[in-house]
Amino acid sequence: MSSSVTSSIEFETVIGLEVHVQLATDTKIFCGCRVARLPSGGQAAIEVGVNMYTCPVCSAQPGALPVLNEKVLDFAVRAGLATHCKIRTDSVFSRKNYFYPDLPKGYQISQFDKPICEKGYLDVPMKGGASKRFGITRIHIEEDAGKNVHMESFSLVNLNRAGVPLLEVVSEPEMRTPEEAGAYLRTLYSVVTYLGICDGNLQEGNFRCDANVSVRPKGAEKFGTRTETKNVNSFRFVEKAIEYETARQIEVIRAGGKIVQETRLYDSDKGVTISMRSKEEAHDYRYFPEPDLIPLKFETLFIEKVRESLPELPEEKKLRYVEKLGLSAYDAGVVTGSKAMAGFFEKVLEILSGRGKDAAAIAKTVANLLTGEVARLCNDEEKEISESKLVPEHLADVVGFVADSVVSSTGAKQVIAEIWKSGEKADAAVERLGLKQVSDTSALEPAVDRIIAANPGQVAEFRSGKEKLLGFFVGQAMKETGGKANPGLLKDIVLKKLKG
Repeated sequence: MSSSVTSSIEFETVIGLEVHVQLATDTKIFCGCRVARLPSGGQAAIEVGVNMYTCPVCSAQPGALPVLNEKVLDFAVRAGLATHCKIRTDSVFSRKNYFYPDLPKGYQISQFDKPICEKGYLDVPMKGGASKRFGITRIHIEEDAGKNVHMESFSLVNLNRAGVPLLEVVSEPEMRTPEEAGAYLRTLYSVVTYLGICDGNLQEGNFRCDANVSVRPKGAEKFGTRTETKNVNSFRFVEKAIEYETARQIEVIRAGGKIVQETRLYDSDKGVTISMRSKEEAHDYRYFPEPDLIPLKFETLFIEKVRESLPELPEEKKLRYVEKLGLSAYDAGVVTGSKAMAGFFEKVLEILSGRGKDAAAIAKTVANLLTGEVARLCNDEEKEISESKLVPEHLADVVGFVADSVVSSTGAKQVIAEIWKSGEKADAAVERLGLKQVSDTSALEPAVDRIIAANPGQVAEFRSGKEKLLGFFVGQAMKETGGKANPGLLKDIVLKKLKG
């Protein structure tokens, strides 16, 4: 097809995601080595100790045999049930053969034709309040590889991470925009962290994504040639990588070129994807059943026991917040989107209830601050609320100040932003920033008198029926008080004097 023809074609993106979820077990998948929950690359790895958490099994010494960590099975079944998957009652481990320096055995123990979970889905909240269902092809268990640590003048092979248990969650290629991919990832992240099967530390690679991207003419059924962008560990970077890769592929096709099936890396500093190597097919890995591990056989009783132990998941919590606390679907969705945020929200309500506040009546104010200023701060710094200096007691104090008209809702945002940086007490931040509202009638009345005296024409118009001028007088009086007046009280005083 000529470039002149392709230039007029409208393309659509086809996106499928493969997410690696590091399981929060104490020990590795096939041996008793402790899982080191510390960064595994660069200088940090040297400080922790390269190859400190290894043994003959995970370092692949001759004759060492794997023994499966039972907790991994429990976590895998939890993930499958929470994502509406069918749990296979017969599951098999396979050897995936490839040769990298950080893979000591020369193969990875994974699953191929009989994964533990299949044919599930996630209902993903989208902007505007609607949700969209994306299919999950499979969830399988595998071991992580080690990591090559590149120093200034030499490189090391660090096997601390080798043998750490992973779940790979493979979606159907049903996403069409970077925003849909980001929303799917955030929803999956909330599920695995609610379940407690993943620590969710993005910086340490606990939750990382391979994005498969292709483009095709809009309306076409056949998929285009895909590329795979590997190991992106930020929701925002996944969206940016997909956005760039989509534009790159369309540009190549319109110039008369062809997309090469390959593995690419995302350079977050430059905002581009970079070719890494040609993409392998399944047959290149020469999968075959792992002879040192027996097939897994699940009893229905075990699966049901795991089902009964599942915690309240995001969708269930969201529904409870809407029905019991009167939150909007949007606010409830934002608050429950993160386990840390939902826990923070409930702790604030608990504190306020202990202070005599009605949880249902105050919940909207708490949710507004969390979905507004707090969510903005979390997004700007790409951190969970639990990683900040803001604690539930801080927000409970701020909400109490708003409810008692000590600070305005605008002032509350300023206080939260200050506490986020400093961690100081809310009352100290209010005093230091000068945000305490004036609610003393005797202090406000002289300011109102001055405004009325200075605007006789507007007073006459108001008294003749132009009541919209009330806002003018309140605004002028607010300026007169330096923005510190209690708005509700000030409005009452202005109205009383204008009508008096």
